[in-house]
Amino acid sequence: MAALTVRLPDEKHRRLKALAKSRGTPLNRLIDDMTTLILAEFDAETRFRLRAERGTGKTERGLALLDKLDAHFDSK
Repeated sequence: MAALTVRLPDEKHRRLKALAKSRGTPLNRLIDDMTTLILAEFDAETRFRLRAERGTGKTERGLALLDKLDAHFDSK
């Protein structure tokens, strides 16, 4: 496990400590949980961008597939 030193304004540090206390968790755990959420958000955005890139230039094909799907459900 690595150690990380972060410099924060005193007021922000006080508020984070209060938040951790209100959740009944140590400050280190709160920071660990927050970084997990931020990394998950980053990973989701990265996956979205990669998928969007793969679809570039395939608009007509995508619309045709949607029309086909629509026709399938209209026939039922």
